[in-house]
Amino acid sequence: MTARLADIATQAGVSEATVSRVLNGKPGVAAATRESVLAALDVLGYERPVRLRQRSAGLVGLITPELDNPIFPALAQVIGQALTRQGYTPVLATQTPGGSTEDELTEMLVDRGVSGIIFVSGLHADTTADMQRYDQLRGQGVPYVLLGGFSSKVKAPFVSPDDRAAMQLAVTHLVSLGHSRIGLAVGPKRFVPVLRKIEGFQQALQEQLGLAPEESEELIQHSLYTLEGGQAAASALIELGCTAVVCASDMMALGAIRAARGRGLGVPRDVSVVGFDDSPLIAFTDPPLTTIRQPVQAMGQAAVRTLLEEISGTPAPHSEFVFMPELVVRGSTASGPVQRTS
Repeated sequence: MTARLADIATQAGVSEATVSRVLNGKPGVAAATRESVLAALDVLGYERPVRLRQRSAGLVGLITPELDNPIFPALAQVIGQALTRQGYTPVLATQTPGGSTEDELTEMLVDRGVSGIIFVSGLHADTTADMQRYDQLRGQGVPYVLLGGFSSKVKAPFVSPDDRAAMQLAVTHLVSLGHSRIGLAVGPKRFVPVLRKIEGFQQALQEQLGLAPEESEELIQHSLYTLEGGQAAASALIELGCTAVVCASDMMALGAIRAARGRGLGVPRDVSVVGFDDSPLIAFTDPPLTTIRQPVQAMGQAAVRTLLEEISGTPAPHSEFVFMPELVVRGSTASGPVQRTS
């Protein structure tokens, strides 16, 4: 115990006596000093005494998928900076394959006494997941905001990009270049953003090329949100005669470029490729990637602002805040066969 007190005192820059007073809930300690001691406990990995857990009003949890996809670190950076500016301390909890689950990370953050949690592309986006976990969290008095994906079963604020509009932008761009055989490479069908992208894609093909949804069904390939997943999906689409491929992530788009080149085809000479996210550094690929830019800055700041309103006792509407994406044209798209012939 003495060794622990000494460690905490050194970390917090206070005396052992002060640490003892804070841990025992004694009066006569300045608020800033108390927060320093509690922060030192967290940094050193010590459990807070139960009676003190509710005092950690400055911690906000951020649960994200694995950080291999550059869009998640980008969102985490925006959210972390916005929280820090408001005096809160972000606690990043990352899911990894075979690692901690969302439920385990949530329990860990609640045990730490976080003031609220922001979920990025979590189980709320999975139509097959049990949404009662979020009701239970609200029952524990922990405010939260959900980013990416929407469920009418969860009474909470959601922040999302407009996935349908994103597909409209991509298809409109490709049709204007003369492409009439356009494929879509997306993730598993159980996810809300995937279903919305499919809706927007099929609607755009129907409006602009006269293809009924049942006719465009074969132009949709489901895979993983990885380079390998994009390569597999794009290979199947190219086999079907697609001259353009819209991908649900920039990583998938890089895989699509690899698939085309593996067949001796040039990008964009023979196959045009459109990504989704506009991840950092994606403008410097070969060729620079045409993509749909997610409004990361606006969405991250909106998620923080909404959560802080919930924390302060003025709940935001339990609805979805939808942000418009933007088409960024670079070097991976060019005229299709019709345009070249003409």
